Amino acid sequence: MTFVEVKKTMNSMKALKTKKRFISVTPLSSKAKNRFINIMESFHSCEIEQETNDKFFLVSLNRQYCFWIQKSGNEHWKVEK
Repeated sequence: MTFVEVKKTMNSMKALKTKKRFISVTPLSSKAKNRFINIMESFHSCEIEQETNDKFFLVSLNRQYCFWIQKSGNEHWKVEK
């Protein structure tokens, strides 16, 4: 591969990057509050890694905790958007 081909490939890869999306959650249950404080470092924002019709797969900002949640929330977490 020539230098020009490598440069074109790198430029096309940059174009494929998508903007990261974030969502805020609030812990409701004692289990969620414990994870929020001890694992997530009390950061409400999470990155949306995957999305289906009715669920989000979220990763905490510190990348230490990840979980699936219904878009409408559940008994453990409230989705703030």
